[in-house]
Amino acid sequence: MNKNTVPAVLTAALALLLAACQPSQNSAEPATTPASEAAPATKSTIKGSDIRKEDIGGDFTMTDGEGKPFRLSDLKGNVVLLSFGYTHCPDVCPTELLTYSDALKQLGEQAKDVKVVFASVDPERDTPELVGKYAKQFNPDFIGITATEGQSLPVIKQQYRVVSAKVNAQESDNYLVDHSSGAYLIDKNGEAAIFLPYGAEPDAIAADIKTLL
Repeated sequence: MNKNTVPAVLTAALALLLAACQPSQNSAEPATTPASEAAPATKSTIKGSDIRKEDIGGDFTMTDGEGKPFRLSDLKGNVVLLSFGYTHCPDVCPTELLTYSDALKQLGEQAKDVKVVFASVDPERDTPELVGKYAKQFNPDFIGITATEGQSLPVIKQQYRVVSAKVNAQESDNYLVDHSSGAYLIDKNGEAAIFLPYGAEPDAIAADIKTLL
């Protein structure tokens, strides 16, 4: 993907976080886009980056841990935290998923209206069963999904401006995947609303989720 197509709000974050699935030693605050007056969250209240005016997101279909079709639109009415990664990730993915689990604990009863979805960028190794079990290790309510036959991961990645590429792919199944980190908060109408950068603290994530509940 031509990086010139990446929205300004994510350019800095992707440049810093795309590095063999290892967290960057530097950090940068992504530029924010002013929120619309009708939106429930505003620039002054959110901790992440407002992306509601960016061309990001949309419905898609992948496969869940039970081998059933998963459609993002099926979760309308809930706030969805959507992240992309893979089960063999040595550092960033497990760190992020633990953080998201901690954020849900801070929401108390409100957590019932939040769904965390972990989408694999490594469908060759991440079978539905594997990614489903992996996600639930961090929280039994987490949903792990992967692309199976007939589902276009490249299209989904383009929708969410996700970048990923194999490293040492010549070594059979023993490879890493460089991928952009962070997550998206999808509002109750199914629209991408907030980008959460890698390294966001659980309390900041919980606060942003509350603006959409």
